[in-house]
Amino acid sequence: MRLKPKSDFWQVGIVPAPAEALLDAETLADCSSRIMWLPDPGPWRFLADPFAVKRGDALHVFVEAYDYHTKHGFIERHEFGPALEWRGKAVTLVRPFHLSYPFLIEQDGEVLMVPESHKAGEVALYRARAFPDGWVRETVLLADIPAAEACLIQHQGKWWMFYTVVGSGARDQRELHVAFADRLTGPWKTHPQNPVLVDRSGARPGGTPFVGADGQITLPVQDCSLSYGGGLRFLRFSLLTETHVTSEHLPVQLTGDLAAADYPDGLHTFSACGDLTLIDVKRIDRSFGRHIVNLKRKLLPKGGLPALG
Repeated sequence: MRLKPKSDFWQVGIVPAPAEALLDAETLADCSSRIMWLPDPGPWRFLADPFAVKRGDALHVFVEAYDYHTKHGFIERHEFGPALEWRGKAVTLVRPFHLSYPFLIEQDGEVLMVPESHKAGEVALYRARAFPDGWVRETVLLADIPAAEACLIQHQGKWWMFYTVVGSGARDQRELHVAFADRLTGPWKTHPQNPVLVDRSGARPGGTPFVGADGQITLPVQDCSLSYGGGLRFLRFSLLTETHVTSEHLPVQLTGDLAAADYPDGLHTFSACGDLTLIDVKRIDRSFGRHIVNLKRKLLPKGGLPALG
């Protein structure tokens, strides 16, 4: 008898609390009844990796939209009103290769995106010609590196990038790498100490870095010790220079069950947007239905990529 395959399904939520307030697991649990969840995308699909920006009275939430029927991810945008009422969605960015983790940057009134595109072997910067639409690939920040989950922050006059590298033996689940530049568009240099941390329980980036009251950068990181994206921790950098990196984990850990009882198996993104925080939580499905989905994908002609808009 064939075993029931394991499938991860993620759900994206908007937590009505700022990121620093959620450095306490009890606070997330207290907010659980007030989390606004994005609509269900349908059978054998999920939404994950949320990042958001506010423009006017709208909150624009960008996510990875993944379909097990095609095993292809693309970037989708969901719009919410002032009371977090859902207004609709649109396909934002599609490439021939898998896209996920649409990390957003606001600079000089513009919105930029650094989506994960490790299958293209690059970290690329995209710019919105007329936000929220018209995304174009502007430049490559890191070339010839299968980098995943790139997170960027400007601190003390320098840009810092935290990322992991996809490789054999689930390398991306246990290594943290750093790059730095004087300008967002580069040139970027990889840190001589890379990987600056090797720890399956808290090295893979998982959200928006932020600077605390102590002036130190804190980076959300994933706990993959039991399963991919099984929980979220926070890594604080006491030393971050072009030659040396020193960091330590904070004691708090966030898990999916704190936010949603029916998604208890993971939490792997934690992104800040003003007085709101976006998360995703996971449930693991084990059913023979995945075999049927896989069979259909092999037998049926390949469908086209989703259309923009």
